[in-house]
Amino acid sequence: MKKKIIAIVPAAGLGTRFNKSIRKTFAEVNGVPLLIHTLKRLHSEESITEIIPALGQQDIEKGLKMVAEYKLNRIKRIVPGGRERQDSIYNALKVLEETESGSCGDNLILIHDGARPIIPDGTIGKLLKGINGVDGVAPGVPAKDTLKEVSVDGIVVSTKKRDNIRAIQTPQVFTYRVIKEAYETAYAEGFYATDDAALVERTGGKIRIIQGSPLNIKVTTMEDLEMVEYILKKKPWGDGVESLSCESA
Repeated sequence: MKKKIIAIVPAAGLGTRFNKSIRKTFAEVNGVPLLIHTLKRLHSEESITEIIPALGQQDIEKGLKMVAEYKLNRIKRIVPGGRERQDSIYNALKVLEETESGSCGDNLILIHDGARPIIPDGTIGKLLKGINGVDGVAPGVPAKDTLKEVSVDGIVVSTKKRDNIRAIQTPQVFTYRVIKEAYETAYAEGFYATDDAALVERTGGKIRIIQGSPLNIKVTTMEDLEMVEYILKKKPWGDGVESLSCESA
């Protein structure tokens, strides 16, 4: 049986560093909610079988209406998000376990931040190819600036050698079995991480990093939103305009 590729999209965060008067998930970018840009981009990838967003309980009805409005028919359900990003993803993994009748072990899980609407062309294909022989694969970009570790009072502790340092992005891809086990171990030990690859790493998993793109911006501040708006306006997806690629980024 052909493996399914299921995308989980955590988008339940409050966005505390964003404009407090606007829910980041629904902030408009060129007249379209930020989350919809992300979901449409994932929907354009034919390899993806299903997309499962995780939203705050109070936003699920609104999310379902938007999915219907934009005809995103590979989104069949929205799961309730949790207090942290990690909780939202775990909720989606548990829903899959309950509904796939134990058949999801070898399916591939693609996890992508709802606030990253720009996935350059070719990225997902490289991730799916790169999963062979490892436990997970993620895009990363080399550090350009000098990196210094500082103390709580701002005093430099050390300067890091940046040659082998990568800033890690999403989407990240794992088999269901690997990521579910990593999540269960993390919860058993009360451990939280800022990305999914870190959970797999701490259980002994091998993670491969592919070339990411500086255009794969995670919207955290209003300035990020303005940058994303500019890029999407210049290079819209799915309008017959040449798409961005990993190589050109």
